[in-house]
Order: sequence, then structure tokens, then C-alpha cells
Amino acid sequence: MQVELIKIRDLVHRFAKYDENGDKCGETTALEDINVSMEEGSFVAILGHNGSGKSTLAKHLNALLAPTEGTVWIGGFDTRDEKNAVFIRQQAGMVFQNPDNQIVSSTIEEDVAFGPENLGVSPTEIEKRVTECLEKVGMQAYRLHSPNKLSGGQKQRIAIAGVMAMKPRCIILDEATAMLDPGGRREVLAAVQELNRKEHISMILITHYMEEAVEADRILVMDGGRLVMDGTPGEIFSQREELPAHGLQLPDVTELGYLLREKGLPVQCPVLREEELISQLERCMPRTAPESWRDDPIKNQRKDLEPERIILELQGAGYTYGVGTPYETHALKSINLRIAAGSWTGLAGHTGSGKSTLLQLLNGLLMPTEGRVLLEGRDIWQEESENPEKKSKKRSKKKRHLKELTRRVGLVFQYPEYQLFEESVLKDVCFGPKNLGLSAKEAKERAKRALGLVGISEEQFAQSPFALSGGQKRRVAIAGILAMEPDVLILDEPTAGLDPEGRREILELLKKLNREQGLTILLVSHSMEDIAAYADRVLVLDGGELIFDDRTEEVFSHSEALEAMGLAVPCGMRIADKLRSKGIRCQSARSLKGTAEAIARVYLEEQKKNAAESKAEQKGGDSTC
Repeated sequence: MQVELIKIRDLVHRFAKYDENGDKCGETTALEDINVSMEEGSFVAILGHNGSGKSTLAKHLNALLAPTEGTVWIGGFDTRDEKNAVFIRQQAGMVFQNPDNQIVSSTIEEDVAFGPENLGVSPTEIEKRVTECLEKVGMQAYRLHSPNKLSGGQKQRIAIAGVMAMKPRCIILDEATAMLDPGGRREVLAAVQELNRKEHISMILITHYMEEAVEADRILVMDGGRLVMDGTPGEIFSQREELPAHGLQLPDVTELGYLLREKGLPVQCPVLREEELISQLERCMPRTAPESWRDDPIKNQRKDLEPERIILELQGAGYTYGVGTPYETHALKSINLRIAAGSWTGLAGHTGSGKSTLLQLLNGLLMPTEGRVLLEGRDIWQEESENPEKKSKKRSKKKRHLKELTRRVGLVFQYPEYQLFEESVLKDVCFGPKNLGLSAKEAKERAKRALGLVGISEEQFAQSPFALSGGQKRRVAIAGILAMEPDVLILDEPTAGLDPEGRREILELLKKLNREQGLTILLVSHSMEDIAAYADRVLVLDGGELIFDDRTEEVFSHSEALEAMGLAVPCGMRIADKLRSKGIRCQSARSLKGTAEAIARVYLEEQKKNAAESKAEQKGGDSTC
């Protein structure tokens, strides 16, 4: 018999709204009329666009919020009663998006022990729990390590272990994989599935990754603060037409299955996993000797990838942190790199590979400990005069070069909330142009134009940037850089934490700026699908070294090497690779549509050939008679 762990009845939650003076000016309804129950041991995924109410609902499951109306029971305890809060948080532990915000101790074992210590658990029991929990998430070997030396996926597993040590019946993961590289996401999801299956711990996974939601037993879809869908992954992802209306999309493999069916292949939809699609295609696709394969053209390849002007260049550039100390770390090693004006370059690498350090070199935030950084052929750190009498002049010229770099090379960091600080959205975006010496009027005009480009409405201009959703903060941060009208825009994970529609909008905006205005784009992303779809060239860092620097199609042809580095190949390319390994001719393509066309072309050619042979046989039989 299933035990009801969570029960929600008629839940409503409203947040107070404040004007630019800090005075309350109304309320916003974040949740409305939520009625749902969840059983112990279940695995539930919650989907929804940014601002749909997912995170607000999650905070009710952990008693971080109390209902405005209605009731929430966790393990039979009413969350409105403050006396129940400690017990409820023992029952339902929370893992947040950024693992760095949850790690509080200098060693891993101390961090995992932190929760039980606060609950008054005995030292002997704490020791036992720490050992058990680290073993369950596969981190026992790192017990005495510093968390600072771990990858993002390892840190998130430590955060999960810390929650587990409090012996919860349920773990809530609020976009816990949003900032992780593909390898880190796989690690965390595997740990979550293992705990759910073997320990019977309920899992509530809030995610924007549709592929993760496939692994759940049940999916809840939120929109406008309401629960609009509730069903198994198969039931939810069979509603292909309805999901976009809620700001969502299908998992890539599911969408590929539908595309293939539309082209006439006998694919049973919805397909939820790659293995299912491969199995179905094996039954209907012809097998051909590799030497007979035609070299089909690759889709979506731009012909103008090599512009003449090099705008940014690294010559043997490297960076070492803590030079001369016991903590000396070589973050980058002798990087040679040229970025052409008007190009779109993707930068990939696992957490800790050196990506963020590279970006800071290109933006002048760090001075290389070896090599040079050039802006249109000029070393930005080189002093132009060797005359000691002109020392002050040298400083001035160096400073001027860096100021020019800052103006011409804009950098949007991974966590936008670290860039926002003004009391209103409009003032925040005005800050950069004003620093360039523009008048208040010009700065405001640029800010409004930039905010319009990223989809922030005029009604939001007077709002505090801290009152915005994560996705909206990201847009405002990008607008703040666009308002400075740079020649190069460097973006460190600009779509992390955004829903599928929000991610598409940001990328399409960047594509428009790149294609129509010639803005040079350097995009850092853990989404290999985004890089494949938009970048013409891909850089891959590993251990501080530049491993790949080539056209997108060429880089993603090295699937085994990328997987070994904790990265991934986009779904369509991965499917094509697996089909080829089984003797089925299939050309890779950068987009799902391109992959579907390549597979369908082979299938339809075989159908046409079989039909012609059948017709010939029938004709031959008739003539014999």
C-alpha cells in the first residue's frame, strides 16, 4: 500500500509588490488553486517556464514558505504551524541550483556532518551517517578533500549527501543540474535514480532539461501558477502540440521520433529514450557496407566562416593562480587562439577546464602570466614606451588600451545576479553607457533599446532587478552589456536556468545580432545542442589546454574524445553515430531536422528501390505467364 507523503489542498500563494520607493503597491499571485498528492518513494519531475511557480511550490514542500490560502501537509504535518518547520525540513531536504551556495565547511566530511550536527545527532551516529551517505553518492574517496577542488557535479553530489545525512523521506532538487556540464548532470541524475530505487527516498526534480524528466515516474507541468498537466512521461510528451503553449518542448529524441514519423518512417511515438529509437530504426532501415556510403552534404553549414579581420587573439597565453605559493594552479597553458570579427564561436569544457579564466583574459579582467592578449593586433598589456621619464604616460596608455577593450568586448557572467545592483532595471542597464561618458539621455535611450531587444517590457523598467525571475535577470544582465554597444559579446552560460522557450529566445536574439549587425559572439555553454545549432566554430578546453579548435561538425565528430572529457555530442549526431556503428548509413547533421532528413533520405531510397524491384519481379512474372 502506497503511503501519502505530501498532500496539497487549495494552495494559494501571493507575494507583496513594491514600487520604486519601496512602498507596497499590491500583490502578485504566484500559486493558485494547487491540489496534488505525492506518494512516498515516488519520483516526480516538475516542469514549467520561468515564473510558472515551480520554485515557489518547491519552497512550500520544505516549509520555507507558508500558504496564503489552503494547506500543505508534509508527512502529515501542517506547514503553516511554525512548530513543525524543523521536523518538516528533516522530512523534505532541499538541494538548490548552485552547489557553492550550500557548501559551508572546509572538508567534505565536515560539510556532510553539518546538518545532523544542527539537529543534535550524536557524534557516533553522525560518523556513521557521513560514511553511509558519501558511499551512496560515490564520494567516499573524497571524504577528507576540500570542496573547492571538486567539479560542479561532485559538489552537487556532496550537497545531496548533506541532505541525505538528515535522513529525509524526500529530496527536492530545485534545478540542481542547471549549472553543471553534461558529465556532472549525468552523475547527479544517476545518484538521484539510485537513491530513489534502492533507498526508496522520494525525489522531486524541478528541471528545464526534458531528458531528465523522462526518468521520472510522473510529471507535473506548471503554468501561470497553476498545475496544468499531470501524467506519466509518455502521457505528457505525447502532447506535442500543447507543450509549446506552456513554454516547454519535447526531449530531443522524442522530437526526432515525431519528425521521422512525419517523413514516413514507421516510428511509434512518443519515443522517450535513444535506445528505443535506435531499436525501431534497426528494424526498418537498410544496412549498407560503409565503403558504399555517399558523402551527403552537412546541413546548416555557413560559407562565410573565415572573415578577414581578426579582432581578438591569444598568443601562447597562460594563467597560473597562486604563483609561488603551495596552491599554485595552472588554469590555462599556452593557448593560441584567433577570433574573427563577425564570427560565432562556441566554447565547451567540463567544470574546471579553464573556460572562465579564458574569458577573463579576453576581457582584460586577468593579465596573462605568460603570452599575450591582442585586440586587433595590439597587445593590451604592453607598455608602449621604455623611457623611464615617461612612466606616467605609459600607465595612461595602458589604461586607455584596457578601457578600449572593456568597451569593445562585453562579458556577461554566469550568475547574472552578481552583475545587478541598481534600484531599478532601467538604472542598472544605464550604468555601463554612463561609465563610457554618455549623457544621461543617451544612456537611457541605449538602455531602453537594449531592454527591448532582450524582451523586457516597459512596465518592468521601474522594478527592482532583484524582484525578477532568474531568466529575467539573465536578460537584464545581457541588456546591460548590449547597451554599451560592444563589437564582441562574450557570454558565460547565458541560458543556464532558462526554460526552453526562454533559451530559444535568447539564442535567436544573439543570432540576429550576429547575422544582421555583425556582432562577434563567443558563447560558453554546457548545452552541446545549443552550440551545435548556433556556433560555426567550436573550441574545447580540457585541463587548461585547447584540445579542439575547428568547425562545429568536425569537433562533434570526435564523440568518444568528448565523452571522455565529460561532455556530450548533440542528440541527433549521437543517434547518427549509433546507427553507423550498426551498419546503417546515416550522415550527421547539426540540427534535429537535418538528422531526420538524412535518416529519411536513406529509408525512402530503400523503399523506392524495393518498390522498383518488386515491380520488376511482378512484370517478369507476368511475361513468363
